[in-house]
Amino acid sequence: MSRLIVVSNRVNLPSGDGEQSVGGLAMALSAALKQYSGIWFGWSGQTTETFTGELNVQTVGGVTAATVDLEEVDLEEYYNGYANKTLWPLFHYRNDLAAFDRAFDKGYVRVNRRFAETLAPLIQPDDVIWVHDYHLIPLARELRALGVTNRIGFFLHIPWPAHQVMINLPRHRQLVESMFDYDLCGFQTAEYQQAFEEYVLSEADGAVVRPGLLKGFGRHLEIGAFPIGIDAPEFAQMVKSARARRMRDLMAAHTVFRNLIVGVDRLDYSKGLEERFLGFEQFLIRNPDLRREVLMLQIAPLSREAVEAYQEIRARLDSLSGRINGEFADVDWAPFRWVNRNYRRDELAGIYGAARVGLVTPLRDGMNLVAKEYVAAQDPEDPGVLILSRFAGAARQMQDALLVNPNSPEEVADALKRALAMEKPERIRRWSTLFENVQREDVAAWRDAFVGALTSGCLQRRPALVS
Repeated sequence: MSRLIVVSNRVNLPSGDGEQSVGGLAMALSAALKQYSGIWFGWSGQTTETFTGELNVQTVGGVTAATVDLEEVDLEEYYNGYANKTLWPLFHYRNDLAAFDRAFDKGYVRVNRRFAETLAPLIQPDDVIWVHDYHLIPLARELRALGVTNRIGFFLHIPWPAHQVMINLPRHRQLVESMFDYDLCGFQTAEYQQAFEEYVLSEADGAVVRPGLLKGFGRHLEIGAFPIGIDAPEFAQMVKSARARRMRDLMAAHTVFRNLIVGVDRLDYSKGLEERFLGFEQFLIRNPDLRREVLMLQIAPLSREAVEAYQEIRARLDSLSGRINGEFADVDWAPFRWVNRNYRRDELAGIYGAARVGLVTPLRDGMNLVAKEYVAAQDPEDPGVLILSRFAGAARQMQDALLVNPNSPEEVADALKRALAMEKPERIRRWSTLFENVQREDVAAWRDAFVGALTSGCLQRRPALVS
């Protein structure tokens, strides 16, 4: 393999000094490219009046990026439209929020074609191409149409929905068929892999040739589960940094005689924030003797503000957080802090380390790296307790967390009470098992497992099956 070409919707080069967003994709991809020489290709985040395909190439922190600007109509139809108003809600089981608009579909195809046409001249014969996430599902089909025969892999960072959910998507068959132009498709968990298999068996007259190899649409496709992790060694150093220590001390000073409960999520309806707020409210109602002993901090940076559903959820959460404080606060204390801003990852490491409880309760999540970062930030001598949604991909690896149904406020309230009362020996035992998994199944293991599976076969594209 001469180079690894990573392709994602956005290219978000980390600065290397802790100034990274809450999301883990940028961290994971930059770590992959530091190991393998190559380039990171995708959208610059900027718009232009007319698409030209002109590339901007830069190298930051040892990672070379090639980015392209999109037109405003591309942003509206491809990104805000098909990606985030159609696929995102559907794949997170929110069919009620999904918008099915043919203009979105056309914009999605158009931008994937433009990406392919811009990327193809950069590809050398022995390059291996690794495409990421739901924005770019048809990219391999567009590259194949341009004559690219290199090995191409695809990794889905979000859940793959059940068969009966997927068929709500107009032209669902065409979208899934385009995935068979990849050599390898990876999913976060075996559950998502099995859901994909079920779709192919039901809708494409498919067959499981052997474990990990599907037949469908006249082709073979290798599939597998590759759970993503954090950069454990880097995060361990971040926890010890001066900025992390200052933030931990600051949080400790503001929670003297109180236990900090922390949630950190991008503002999104899939994260279960409304349900989480209601669970905390239920805890306060049912445990009046514990009210003044806790402070809940919810950090939720704003995202996709142009999408109406995100504007609506922010308004509901503003109202709900105000209601909780209005009902339970006193002149010298309020139980809830609701913060809509980004923090550096080293600052978050300090906040995690100061929290007695990490509350990670998405309604549906591909993996969730916040859960893993919370565990990695804990003091081994006196660790906090992770409360984790059963519907996060991370739950499959992190069985020693307190697993809850995030739709049940009573269950969340019970878990909070149990976590706050948990004795140190049990906290240490649970944390030790969780931390061992975080270290073993880290981003390097994810990267090497996927790239190894992608490169293990012939570097030439396999021909279609003979009928």
